Amino acid sequence: SPGQVCVCTKQKEFQQQTPALSSNKCQELANHYLGFNGWSSRIITLQNVSGFDGENEEMGKTSQKGSVKFLCALEVTLPNHGVSSRGVALGEADVGTGEDPLEFLMATRRAQKLAMGKALSAAFQKILLVVLENGKVAVEYDSSQEEPTDSLTEEELKGLVQVKAVGTELF
Repeated sequence: SPGQVCVCTKQKEFQQQTPALSSNKCQELANHYLGFNGWSSRIITLQNVSGFDGENEEMGKTSQKGSVKFLCALEVTLPNHGVSSRGVALGEADVGTGEDPLEFLMATRRAQKLAMGKALSAAFQKILLVVLENGKVAVEYDSSQEEPTDSLTEEELKGLVQVKAVGTELF
């Protein structure tokens, strides 16, 4: 039956003011509207990029002091709707003094988890869920949110990190 549609005329301004949903909220909404088996995510690559920003140039290796950084490329798939989306993000965590190996491992895990969460959120930002009054859900891929990494093959994404400088503003 016919429905009423409201068109937002200031969409660009609205999108810039709206912060991205956290990965937990994205998962919660996906589970609610798509079901637990209605979507899946997989990590394409999770790479340590610590030391690529020149902080350890003289040694040429990653130090356990300062911070640890991980780059994650992840893909979200909605098989019932034939939609998939990729997200890429950088996660960083302070190591502290780096003297305690457990502290370094915990910081590494925090950075990995943060990178995966941001990548999942970035992938879900490109997916539009339209919930109708009767409870049915339509899914669309928002191509206006596409990034250059979306068109790369999986092999190209795995070799993505050949970086001389990493900044959070790039992701």
